[in-house]
Amino acid sequence: MSSRSGNNPDLDWGECPLCGDDVPSERLRLGYVLCMCCGEQAAVEARASWCVVPMNKSNYIYVSPGNLTLLAQLNPKRTT
Repeated sequence: MSSRSGNNPDLDWGECPLCGDDVPSERLRLGYVLCMCCGEQAAVEARASWCVVPMNKSNYIYVSPGNLTLLAQLNPKRTT
């Protein structure tokens, strides 16, 4: 699927390495190698998410959602 609109002969186009769609030269000059759709998807996937754990008589601690062992160790009422 080509996203070339307004075929300007002065513009060079690159190819997105993920989907093969066209990437304008302005976008390539800015350092982006992916097309808009793939770039947006990659940004969503790269976004980090954290869980905030309030500690008794202490500060908040940020825990990544994949680190369940740390979260279990922070719970004073854990059974294991």
